[in-house]
Amino acid sequence: MTPSPEAGWQLDRVLANDTHPVAQLGLCEARLMDDANHPWLILVPRCAGAVEWIDLDEGAQVMLSADISRASHALRALFKPDKLNVAALGNQVPQLHVHVIARFRGDIAWPRPVWGSATALPYTPEQLVERVQQLHDALQA
Repeated sequence: MTPSPEAGWQLDRVLANDTHPVAQLGLCEARLMDDANHPWLILVPRCAGAVEWIDLDEGAQVMLSADISRASHALRALFKPDKLNVAALGNQVPQLHVHVIARFRGDIAWPRPVWGSATALPYTPEQLVERVQQLHDALQA
């Protein structure tokens, strides 16, 4: 059974605590990870009960792919990264979500994965407002 978009959907508590809302995309809520070490979006499909990619029907998978592409293009246009990391792990948060991270050869974790490489550096309130606006505008373009 395919989860229905939005009906009964709730954002996982951990994701809500660790991220900030940026924009509503075709299927996903785009959120900014509260870690100024990396430009890092979290895409959360608004589908109740979705844990794995295969929990989505083909149409929702296509929509998720389009949202990943949109987020990737926005990060590349804004930040000109050396690499984009795209991953759906879910080992700590079971709700289906996709990380889209702009990576740079000189970043604090390079070339390792961002997880566990450095302590998260929360955005200041001013940085947060600016980064959310930048990303929101780029995702709407």
